[in-house]
Amino acid sequence: MVAVGLPSPGLFVAIGLGIAAVGCGLHRFGRRDLPGSARLAAAAAVTVGAIGTLLGIARVVMILAAISKLDRLLP
Repeated sequence: MVAVGLPSPGLFVAIGLGIAAVGCGLHRFGRRDLPGSARLAAAAAVTVGAIGTLLGIARVVMILAAISKLDRLLP
């Protein structure tokens, strides 16, 4: 989630790491033979990864909206 606040490549890093965290968390959470603490950590990874991905996507949408506004200002 820290990567969302970084300059230009930060939002793409945030989206990529968020997707990776969700994937890894879902993979580990699906294993029934793991103890409860490991499954809880996997669920936390899914949550944090999803939040990071959503924040990165929100930043991309805001940038695209700003570009659209600037495009309308130009003749």
